[in-house]
Amino acid sequence: MYFGADYHPEHWVYPLAGTPENPEERWERDAQLMVQAGFNVVRMGEFSWGLCEREEGKYDFGWLRRAMDIMRRHGLNVVLGTPTAAPPLWLAKKHPEILPVNERGETLHEGTRRAYCMNSDIYWEYAKKIVRAMANALGDHPQLIAWQIDNGIGGHHTEASFNEQSAKDWYAWLKAKYDTVERLNDCLGLRFWAQVVTRFEDVPMPMIAPTVHNPALLVDWMRFCSDTCVAFVRCQADILHEITPNVPVTTNLRALTRNFDHFDMAQVLDFVSVDSNATINAKSAENACEIDMLRSLKKDEIRAPNGDCGFWVIEQKAGHVNWQEVNSLVRPGVVRLFTYQLISRGASGVLYFFFRQPRIGAEKFYGGVLNHQGHGENRVYKEIAHIGEEMKLLAPAIKDTKVVAEVCILYSHDNAFAMKLPGQPNKHFNSREHLQLFHTAFHDRNIPVDFARPTEDLSRYKLVIAPSLQMLAGGEADLLKLYVQNGGTLMATCNTGLVDEHHIAPDDGFPANCTDLFGIEIGEFDPLPPGEENHLTFKGAFPASHLHPARLWCDLIEPKGAQVLATYAKDFYAGRVAMTMNEYGLGKAIYFGTVSHQHFYYDLVAWLRQVCNLFPLLKVPDTVEVSMRQKDDRKIYFLLNHQHSHVRLHFYKPMHDFLTGQTFTGNYDLPSHGVLVLDETVPVQEAPKEGAPAEQAPATAQAEADLAPA
Repeated sequence: MYFGADYHPEHWVYPLAGTPENPEERWERDAQLMVQAGFNVVRMGEFSWGLCEREEGKYDFGWLRRAMDIMRRHGLNVVLGTPTAAPPLWLAKKHPEILPVNERGETLHEGTRRAYCMNSDIYWEYAKKIVRAMANALGDHPQLIAWQIDNGIGGHHTEASFNEQSAKDWYAWLKAKYDTVERLNDCLGLRFWAQVVTRFEDVPMPMIAPTVHNPALLVDWMRFCSDTCVAFVRCQADILHEITPNVPVTTNLRALTRNFDHFDMAQVLDFVSVDSNATINAKSAENACEIDMLRSLKKDEIRAPNGDCGFWVIEQKAGHVNWQEVNSLVRPGVVRLFTYQLISRGASGVLYFFFRQPRIGAEKFYGGVLNHQGHGENRVYKEIAHIGEEMKLLAPAIKDTKVVAEVCILYSHDNAFAMKLPGQPNKHFNSREHLQLFHTAFHDRNIPVDFARPTEDLSRYKLVIAPSLQMLAGGEADLLKLYVQNGGTLMATCNTGLVDEHHIAPDDGFPANCTDLFGIEIGEFDPLPPGEENHLTFKGAFPASHLHPARLWCDLIEPKGAQVLATYAKDFYAGRVAMTMNEYGLGKAIYFGTVSHQHFYYDLVAWLRQVCNLFPLLKVPDTVEVSMRQKDDRKIYFLLNHQHSHVRLHFYKPMHDFLTGQTFTGNYDLPSHGVLVLDETVPVQEAPKEGAPAEQAPATAQAEADLAPA
């Protein structure tokens, strides 16, 4: 287990720290404080280009090597960031054509990070030079365990740039994809408004125009920009693999919020690293969803430091941020709670951002492990140092363990691109919120969930959820049919199969290419405005605990052999079908033609548990989050209380807690923001000394539950 912080030694030299005689003196003290906090790794260098190459071709990596030498003396490993996220000012002055141009044709100027166009050949050449120089200068350092490529790829809406070089790459990308102009015109539907072209060079980049661009063209543009982002990272990865073949590479990703295909990006990396804003999010289920998304980006061929099979959280917020309207302090216990949520869901490395609040620059009031004073007496440092002590106890137990899920939610970046286009049937339909309804229901019932692309091998899952796959390619539909035919259970929803991969609507009913799979046909659908509802009437064994509404979208379903599970209760389509289940091959295909409130999805999960023979990890109160990591037959359970009050647990069999070394039986009160890390293996303990008091579990009047494997 790697545990550490993001460190910027360049911030802590004279006159900001140190002395004129020893300007780097502070680095030694920082390393000492890191070790005292239980750290074993730091990340450095990701914004250092202008300091490593103050003048073109004159490299100085000596200061970084000196910082790494200090880390070595204190047993701290190092992840080095390639510094291409922040080009030096001299480069923009010499080559202003590298600066990004937005959709209005305006140049975004230098003087900050991300001031470059990823399609610029000139920028690529300079980026390759600095990466190669850094790898040659520092790649042999014994403390180097990984490279982070760039930082925050696509941040600040820089996935796309409308430069002259972007246009040339765009034309080449289109030609490689479509081969002929005739095929391009047909696939993009350019007959609409008669925007056909006779040359690839006539296809516009989608800049500001009087009205909307062709949606198929917009999706292709986003695919092109995604491929550009991935290619930029791959270029650096190739250099680093060439010079330091034994050092794995990664980059820091966000929770599918940037406009590039994160699954494609993960294939370029040896292991996935992420940025987490967990400590400033109020809802644990939303954090869990983001973690599960990011963990799922790379499931195989992981090559992380020390042979671990997990992902890293390379930027976990240690405190408050500086980009909200009000940047409140993170409350005591919250950093620890969400650190364990990350670890419980598969993280094998956690690094806090910043190690120390900088005294300069745009992020001087961004929270850090250390505050500005840097004495190590502040509240956050003490809390994280306590976590560091716990990590020493926990690390051996979770080595080589991972999260195993039997449920999967499908996510397609092509579909995400399509759902961001203007002209949606209902602009209030948010695919991310729709997906969250499903994930929250599984999370709150403690059933693990993976995410996957429709093109992945889904045979490992008992249940696959396909929420609002508006853009569904014919090949993807075929793979879903194969999954169900071989015995899987698939659940799809409204807003599915409206268009194919070329954004062309079907002429044989919705969902496209799947009417036989679901045994239905949808001829029309009724988008509803916020505040307006229909209601659902259920048939058969579906366990409706509430009156469930139909919101935002109502598919008018015509059954073609499917079993009817629910109907609408009012409007002109009262009595029409809203939910079905169809036997297909050896499996089942379920279709839900609307959106409901969260209570419906809890009922849905209860029903699907029976249909698919699914079980929660443990029987605990709904307010306790449970995750599990396992290797072979060994299972490690994490119990997290996100509430502001104690929760009573009842242990029917002895359970060993790794954090305290205690063995629990009977009642136990999990405190507010409390954490337990348990297994059923009770270590052999020495008998208590004569006269020593016996440990007792605390008791309160909180709701009781049975803690046993379900």
